Amino acid sequence: MGLKLSILDQSPVFPGETVEDAFRHTLEIARLADRLGYHRFWVSEHHDSRQVAGSSPEVLIAYLLAHTERIRVGSGGVMLQHYSPYKVAENFNVLSALAPGRVDLGIGRAPGGLPVSTRALQQGVAAPAPLEEKLEELARFLRGPLPEGHPLAGLHASPAAKVPPALHLLGASASSAELAARQGLPYAFALFINGDADVAESAFKTYRERFGSETEASPEPILALSVIVADTDEEAAALAADFKNVKVKLASGKSVTVGTVEQAETFGKQSGESYEIEVRDADITKGSKETVRKRLLELRDRFGVDELIVTTAVPDFSSRVRSFLLLQEAFAETRVG
Repeated sequence: MGLKLSILDQSPVFPGETVEDAFRHTLEIARLADRLGYHRFWVSEHHDSRQVAGSSPEVLIAYLLAHTERIRVGSGGVMLQHYSPYKVAENFNVLSALAPGRVDLGIGRAPGGLPVSTRALQQGVAAPAPLEEKLEELARFLRGPLPEGHPLAGLHASPAAKVPPALHLLGASASSAELAARQGLPYAFALFINGDADVAESAFKTYRERFGSETEASPEPILALSVIVADTDEEAAALAADFKNVKVKLASGKSVTVGTVEQAETFGKQSGESYEIEVRDADITKGSKETVRKRLLELRDRFGVDELIVTTAVPDFSSRVRSFLLLQEAFAETRVG
């Protein structure tokens, strides 16, 4: 089994940097990934955050497409719960018409921000439709006009791109895997968010077993994970030492991963529920080229995936670039894509 390598860049803003620095770094990494032969490059959507600059993936994707030549560029992901499927389809049809065959539309299930930003994004919407309903409607808009019997029957999402964007679902749970399977979509499990390999294994198993038989598509499982590659295992361990996985667990049962303990406290207070905060060392695949290659091949075989999307949020930009260079070198003989 070959292995495709892709990158998720969240445009992190580290201490001493500006948002302009963050976006410049994202562009530089995208162009590097294009030259090195990475398969795809995804950007994220976060709101009301001083640690992450990317709040509008559609705008950033357009800029990156204009400054790259080959690599697929997409969202990891658009938070559809906040938006009209019709407008999302229009936005990504425009992108696909500008760069045919190079655009991915990854849909995320998380809110992408704190409760106050969610209320702001959904202002004036009394009862947002369930995500599954919105996702199905979005998929139909990307295929053409809505069918008879739908309240918006006959409506087109214009422009009609010759090659529509490739729709993916992102998640970190069995429920997201089930949803991707029912709708016959490619599915990316965010191990860098969940951090539980057993949950990932169960989610991929569910995805394959329940994949929709009504479509001609085949399951496309993708693993998204944190990776740091350095010249030595010791250097990589030092680069990864301060990373933490912070979750806020609400009394209602909802669990959300955030960037810092401060964000977790704010999320909990804004939710209006009682809450607990869990802090653990981040699950990062780290080490030299040889160490990381061995570990990633083990994960490939365990989860049965042929694509990895890696995120590397190292504060020192030169070390981040070095990590992507070394990762590409590690798989130069085995990667396809």
